[in-house]
Amino acid sequence: MNLCMSSAAGMAAISSSVLALCNTGDHVVCSNCVYGGTFAFMKSYLPQKCGINVTFVDITDLEAVLAAFRDNTKVLYTEVLSNPTLVVADLPALAEVAHNRQNPASLVVDNTFTPLAVTPVHWGADVVVHSLTKFISGASDIIGGAVCGSKDFLDQLFNLHTGPIMLQGPTMDPRTAAELQLRLPHLPLRVAEHSKRAAAMADMLVNLGAKVVYPGLPNHQGHGVLKRLLNPGYGYGGLLGLDMGNPVKAEALMERLQNKHSFGLMAVSLGYADTLMSLSAASTSSELSDADKAKADISDGYVRMSIGITGTLDQRLAQLREAYLFVTACDGVPPYRATKVQRQANGLMMELLSWPSAGPEEEPTAADCTTPRHSNLAAPTAAAAVFAAAAQADPGCRMVVGA
Repeated sequence: MNLCMSSAAGMAAISSSVLALCNTGDHVVCSNCVYGGTFAFMKSYLPQKCGINVTFVDITDLEAVLAAFRDNTKVLYTEVLSNPTLVVADLPALAEVAHNRQNPASLVVDNTFTPLAVTPVHWGADVVVHSLTKFISGASDIIGGAVCGSKDFLDQLFNLHTGPIMLQGPTMDPRTAAELQLRLPHLPLRVAEHSKRAAAMADMLVNLGAKVVYPGLPNHQGHGVLKRLLNPGYGYGGLLGLDMGNPVKAEALMERLQNKHSFGLMAVSLGYADTLMSLSAASTSSELSDADKAKADISDGYVRMSIGITGTLDQRLAQLREAYLFVTACDGVPPYRATKVQRQANGLMMELLSWPSAGPEEEPTAADCTTPRHSNLAAPTAAAAVFAAAAQADPGCRMVVGA
């Protein structure tokens, strides 16, 4: 029988599980594309602090996975969908590799990206971990984790003498647990809607010629594998990746989506009601070296999007389409920046937010402050005097949108 226990954070669930299964001198085989915190734990903490060695492999290359095993391998670790590149792990095949050995290893699976959609224990996982902070919470206001496994394994976590959770203390606050319990009844509705919207946006972006990563697309390398693993009714997940080619275009896209359209937020979490966008190489995967990012296929222009459920789907599709076409048309370097300002009590203007813009004609409430950054463009119309002060307060601004 499998049971579940909560922890103070997702990383507490991950680290406690691995430490319960391994001792000094043991070995772990780990996917080479995992959450940055997990990567740092495996790459640095385990060998340096615990004397536990880790080998990273392409989790889709079963021959490489098998070749990485040693006599002292105790754990095979993977995510159902890798963070951030959405590589799909073939859980039944990995379970066979881990278990069919003279010295069987435990398959530990992070299911943060696909709660309800995939049930790893049905496919051979021995231990399943979650970051409850993400989809299960749904509001990005609670930090928590969970470990699911056999009663014997959970007893190891709470062993009075060697239990990582008993002795290191990463237990969840009871009030946090009570709040999370109230959010579980509508988790199925949220997961299904996140997936529905992510699939629609992925389809639209593909039709625009974008380089999209989404496991629900038939051309995704792991589409067939994930299709076999899915429970019906929950879709292929609420995460998609969009490779804009370079950080300049990626930042321009996110700024325009957030600040012009209120499409979502530039933030590193996921599973929130609003869409969350992040530049993975500079955020959740920043712990990886350039060489490790290359092995994990994380490019500098890769935008991870956790698709939200606010607004209408048609509205969000239109906003995403407009922003993507705008940024690709100007190659991420627009002639203007629109700036929303607010006059302070001292008479000066304070910038609230800004975004890449085509100029005053695009922003009907705009007042011109200065000339466009490209000299070959026509000079904008005359500025409204009330906003002229903004150019003095912020000489770098190109245009101001009235608050």
